[in-house]
Amino acid sequence: MKFGPKSLAAALLFLALVLLNFVATRLPLRLDATEQRIYTLSAGTRALLAKIEEPVTLDFYFSRDAEGLPITYKNFAERVGEMLRQYRAAARGNVVLNVIHPRPDTPEEERAARAGLQPQLIPGTGEQVYFGLVVTQADSRQALPAFSPQREQFLEYDLSQLIHAVQQFDKPRLGLLTSLPLQAGPANPMMMMQQQRPPPDQLVIDEWAKSFEIVPVSAAGELPANLDALAVIHPQEVDESLLYGIDQFLLGGRPVFLALDPASQHFKRQGGQQAMFGGSAPNVSSDLPRLLAAWGLDYDATQVVGDLAYATQVQTGAGTVVRHPVWLSLPAAALDGQSPPTAQLNSLLFIEPGHVSLAADATDLTFTPLVTTSPQSGTVPGFTLQMAQPEDLFRQLAPDGPKTLAALVTGTFRSAFPAGPPTPADDAAETEIENPKSKIENSKSSGRGTLVIVTDTDFLFDDYSVRRFNFLGVAAAEPLNDNLAFAANTLDFLGGSSDLLSIRGKGGSLRPFTVVREMEIVAQQRYQQELAALDARLAEVQSQLSDLQARTGEGNRLVASPEIQQAIEDYQAQEAGMRRERREIRRALREDITALKTRLLLLNLFAAPAMVGLFGLWFHRNRRR
Repeated sequence: MKFGPKSLAAALLFLALVLLNFVATRLPLRLDATEQRIYTLSAGTRALLAKIEEPVTLDFYFSRDAEGLPITYKNFAERVGEMLRQYRAAARGNVVLNVIHPRPDTPEEERAARAGLQPQLIPGTGEQVYFGLVVTQADSRQALPAFSPQREQFLEYDLSQLIHAVQQFDKPRLGLLTSLPLQAGPANPMMMMQQQRPPPDQLVIDEWAKSFEIVPVSAAGELPANLDALAVIHPQEVDESLLYGIDQFLLGGRPVFLALDPASQHFKRQGGQQAMFGGSAPNVSSDLPRLLAAWGLDYDATQVVGDLAYATQVQTGAGTVVRHPVWLSLPAAALDGQSPPTAQLNSLLFIEPGHVSLAADATDLTFTPLVTTSPQSGTVPGFTLQMAQPEDLFRQLAPDGPKTLAALVTGTFRSAFPAGPPTPADDAAETEIENPKSKIENSKSSGRGTLVIVTDTDFLFDDYSVRRFNFLGVAAAEPLNDNLAFAANTLDFLGGSSDLLSIRGKGGSLRPFTVVREMEIVAQQRYQQELAALDARLAEVQSQLSDLQARTGEGNRLVASPEIQQAIEDYQAQEAGMRRERREIRRALREDITALKTRLLLLNLFAAPAMVGLFGLWFHRNRRR
């Protein structure tokens, strides 16, 4: 059998492509063309690997030969393996990678079980699959029981956090003062009788516990000794002595995370339940006015921020979808990309937040906004949220410029207790006469103070940050946004673990369609103006109907004058016309959005073939020449 020159050339070209692909996979060079560079190790990971003093061993367990394993699962395992090989290459000999494929009834399977990995069941076949990681350095060991494809955007952080944790002997101590049930309490007797488990911790506690030893702080007690950082979240009824301790903690140069809220959803729900049984409504807002005024910060616990541009789409009880102006979906444009807590984050969800600003006389402080609303934002009184519908809030909201929802404040803070610590009322005068400033520690920051203040607390709850589920029999959680990353970044920043900061926010897949959002905003504003006009006419006619109901005739029967009947008919005609106009607006909006999506779809489908065709024509033309 003879081969012509063309056949030989084709065979050589195919062989060259195979060899080129073989060589390319073994070269240490990689090109990451993704927008967020999710296949490139972050600077924090490289810095973390450079600090390894003793070799770290990575035992990667994956049952690749399991029957019925989904192809998406195998692809994710390849992604994990490729990332681990990058760790090994970047560590320059300080990371040892072992890839282990445990089969049923083998020593490898026994090792995986002893290491704490959780077997996962494949739907349909029921076969057990191991897919986890064990990190070891000397006698220290950390394990990731099971990888989850839903956490792919946090893959690099999960790996780096294990390597960081295995090298830590003592975690920093984080004091936690909160009135919210972020930590699960012990099971009460009724739950024990019913054999019910107490609710789990909110995932934010699990995230903080990876880097800190969490020390609970009572609102009626004092700050524990030897705290490295302090988190104060929705404080309620805090003693003066504890306020003084918080004040001195910040002025002493130690970092504070402060989360306040003008309208806590947790206490709103609790208030509704108490109202059913005749109880008093709890205080849904939180504030530390004495501390904030002294620290040079302005915060109004009675005002809630709304934003026309960042309003979140929510589903009402009637099944319709509306945009809620005080539930804020904050995109990357609302986040400071230069500050460690928010760098590389893509989206946050704040529920009825407040806002904070720097006082005019706070000249010794640097105020860095971390989360900011759009120019189409304003405030509404918090008490109006109980009965107001989203449409009502759109009408009430008067945009007056961007608002700061979270900020990093550094510099020299002034004390809220310039005369010294508070004393018991019965011997306060005696103590002041003897030595009026005997216990004064700091009236001004002894060094550079650091405070992160956030005017929302709902973002810390699982309901607004993750979706919990069971994956192959293992409890897991899929992030809905970067709320958890923001909370973890902030505490890591305050606690000094800066190497992990550039990792957490990588790989977000949410890409908001800003053009469609702007079209919806314009249509929403027009819709609200027409709705307001309709409501005004409705109120006028209802007033006339009230007068009509006051006029009763013989036998308490209703007597309607021709004028009132005409007013009712006019109103009904106006209402029908307005409904038609609403339908026209919505249809026009859908038509514009559908046409835009169709154009983009056609562009994506035909752009590549068109470019190849144009190149072919250019090549053919030049070859003929």
